[in-house]
Amino acid sequence: MSKINLTSFGLNEKESAVYLALLELGEASISAIVMKSGVKRTTVYASLQSLHERGLASRSTRHRRTLYLAQDPRTLRKILSEQERKLETIMPELLSLTNALAHKPTVRFFEGAKGIEQVYEDTLRFPDQEMVAWVTDEALKSLDHDFLYGYLPRRVAQKIWVRVLAPESPLIKVYRADDQKWLRQTRTVSKELFPFGVEIDLYGKRNIAVMSFREQFGMVIESEEIYRTLKSIFEMGWIFAEKT
Repeated sequence: MSKINLTSFGLNEKESAVYLALLELGEASISAIVMKSGVKRTTVYASLQSLHERGLASRSTRHRRTLYLAQDPRTLRKILSEQERKLETIMPELLSLTNALAHKPTVRFFEGAKGIEQVYEDTLRFPDQEMVAWVTDEALKSLDHDFLYGYLPRRVAQKIWVRVLAPESPLIKVYRADDQKWLRQTRTVSKELFPFGVEIDLYGKRNIAVMSFREQFGMVIESEEIYRTLKSIFEMGWIFAEKT
């Protein structure tokens, strides 16, 4: 029997074997098809029915026997042309679904100190762009010293400049003194009025990193809408901090 495989043309493995057997046999009975194709009798019946519906096989009755005959293989070309035509008619809808998927938010979760470091690493993927952040004392207390002072020079090398809002505290005062060195501008707000406890970084024009150092947990959300909203809130805080 031929080793040609027609599964690439819309037939399953059993249908392909039965159709090829028919081509070689000409008009044939079920028993002959079973023997030639090596497919079980019950499966041959189902395959012949499917081939008949696709116009690839016909049947006739002779002397009370049902015989089957393969149709012209060029019918496969017609089937493929018809499938291509149908695909073209639904392509606009498929593309619209793709566009919708591209704009759906995605969320990645990170656990533990190493997970939070992975979140920081993610912020380095967008060189020559601004990042804005709400920074807390907890970040400065919790981050591994070696990691922090390895991360900062790499951020500067990537020309990622940062604007930071932070609560007033002695630790933030020390942090702010190094702004120029680390390509950063920091403004502070009252810790009593605005006691935020997690760090939030906005970067890459659609990425939001949220890090809770006490809970040892971080996540990165990719969403243009959420980014845009939080960026507006940051800008309001930035203006407020400028006036105080």
